[in-house]
Amino acid sequence: MPIPLYLLGLAVFAQGTSEFMLSGLVPDIAGDLHVSIPAAGALTSAFAVGMIVGAPLMAILSLRWPRRRALLVFLTAFMLVHVIGALTSSFAVLLATRALGALANAGFLAVGLTTATGMVAPHLKGRATSVLLGGVTIACVAGVPAGALLGQLWGWRSAFWAVALVCVPAVLAIMWAVPDASPSGSAPGDAPGARRELRALRGPRLLVTLGLGALVNAATFCTFTYLAPLATTVAGVGEAWVPAVLALFGIGSFAGVTVAGRLSDARPGLVLVPGGLALLAGWLLLAATAGDPAVAVVLVLVQGTLSFGVGSTLITRALYAATEAPSLGGSFATAALNVGAALGPALGGLTIGAGLGHRSPVWMSALLVALAFALAGLAARPGTRGKAEVS
Repeated sequence: MPIPLYLLGLAVFAQGTSEFMLSGLVPDIAGDLHVSIPAAGALTSAFAVGMIVGAPLMAILSLRWPRRRALLVFLTAFMLVHVIGALTSSFAVLLATRALGALANAGFLAVGLTTATGMVAPHLKGRATSVLLGGVTIACVAGVPAGALLGQLWGWRSAFWAVALVCVPAVLAIMWAVPDASPSGSAPGDAPGARRELRALRGPRLLVTLGLGALVNAATFCTFTYLAPLATTVAGVGEAWVPAVLALFGIGSFAGVTVAGRLSDARPGLVLVPGGLALLAGWLLLAATAGDPAVAVVLVLVQGTLSFGVGSTLITRALYAATEAPSLGGSFATAALNVGAALGPALGGLTIGAGLGHRSPVWMSALLVALAFALAGLAARPGTRGKAEVS
């Protein structure tokens, strides 16, 4: 894989840390800014909503920008809003910075996916995607637990400062290593029309794949957003061990993306079918046994592996299905995943707010994966199978 691809992964690491780190900071933010835990969980949903809107919008706005310029603008904006977030004492301002940071993150990831897959041969999209998303999973392994540890030692604001600082070497790396070409790979100013690409994104196979990705990611975020209170109040894990629990989920996610990167180009069915069934079974088992700390900790690792293995494979299949939209295909995959990232925490917060306890988001995660199987089954019915298959 080309070296610039790994440098893009560094920037995605910073952004992934920001996106996921609230899982370990929600209780502290809620206490410091005097809001409820479900309200603090809305910070994750605000980020996801910004990603949903921002992915296609920023990709369209930057169609005629050189790749390097687009990546630098988005990453610099992302860094600045984290500085503001670290300084503010207003929950409303923090909520706004999460949405604005998500717009920048969405633009970066949409252009980054296009840039990454354009650096490799057409049949290696899955490998390139896994390298880029490896930045997200490493964020889960190292960045998110580190953010939780910083929050415990120096308060949640220190984690926001850390994200801003990590962006600095990523900005320098992009300036040095990323080619200054348009997102489509053509000369600046010759990017294809947005209308033509948008028409190409209406195919049933792509729409079904995006829907499945949204549901699977909703299941992931529904539980992961409230993993800290689940671990402490249900499983009985001490607060000092929360960073380790988050790290286990991250280790699993890295393993899942790595395996998916090897299989999603040529043999995606090996990940999607048995992996999806195991994912559903795992959420059900975690919901039933979350009170046992040993079982819960093991399942956190397993579910991280399965969630990201299935999820990243669906991203790859979406990119293959969007070959006629080389500049906007990545943005729609990003938007679909973040529909799930917005829906999941919102549903989990609703169940907690309804008095169903901190175990209830896990049951909701199982329901969302079951809905994904129902959608896949409907798409595979006679008369639609050839039009909407995802494998």
